[in-house]
Amino acid sequence: MGQTIIGIKRKEKFSPNHITNDARIMDQTADELKKSGLNCHIVDETDIERGISFEGDMIFSMARGVNAINRLAEYEKKGVTVINSSKAVLNCYRVNMVEYLQDAGVNFPLSKVVKTTDKNLIYDIKTFDSRKIWIKRGDVHALHREDVSLVYSDEELVNLLEEFSNRGMEHVVLQKHIDGDTVKFYSVKDTPFFFWYYLNGINHTKFNVETLKYYANKSAEVMDLIIYGGDAIISPDCKISIIDINDWPSFAPVRDEASIYIANLISEKL
Repeated sequence: MGQTIIGIKRKEKFSPNHITNDARIMDQTADELKKSGLNCHIVDETDIERGISFEGDMIFSMARGVNAINRLAEYEKKGVTVINSSKAVLNCYRVNMVEYLQDAGVNFPLSKVVKTTDKNLIYDIKTFDSRKIWIKRGDVHALHREDVSLVYSDEELVNLLEEFSNRGMEHVVLQKHIDGDTVKFYSVKDTPFFFWYYLNGINHTKFNVETLKYYANKSAEVMDLIIYGGDAIISPDCKISIIDINDWPSFAPVRDEASIYIANLISEKL
């Protein structure tokens, strides 16, 4: 076919506890593309950050850093298709995701974006109608354990906001806590592929999987995602709440199957 596809591996900084798995899904996707007769080259996110130019008919990327995303946007302006798009990756930054998902018609916990340096705000956990809330860094997903913390008191919340500020984070997301089982899911848009499992299923509460798929697909649609995953809470009354959407997860439990669907989708886009 003579067409060349460039794959961009995620910077290790953005793969906490998933460095190997994130690399493997990229490598296996590249292997599947090569089976189709396509030329596929894998490079690192740091390469595109440094301004190294690549010639390709399409790019599939796990990059998450702002510098790399801006460089990918430049390729898109030249007519190169990038999966997931630079816009979609930025949409997954939490401050943006909150806006999209609260208006998406899916169940999403009450969330507020606040500035860590705003001393005029009154922080009151009771306003979330919850005995505890989550405080999450506002940009990329957690890089350190402290980036997502459960807060039980207003005093603790104020102290954590100061800690986030000291670490250079301008915005954080305050989110209502929902009791229930955590479910992880993975999907590839416009394909039959959808996989889910209980992450910490204590009760293994039964729920409508088709509703979960609808919420996941709806979330991906409004955020412009093609390859994605996420987390949902299944409450004791069987209600499903989406709490997180990720651009291009590792697909670790189903990597062999997922890489085939991803490669086929990329080939079809060509």
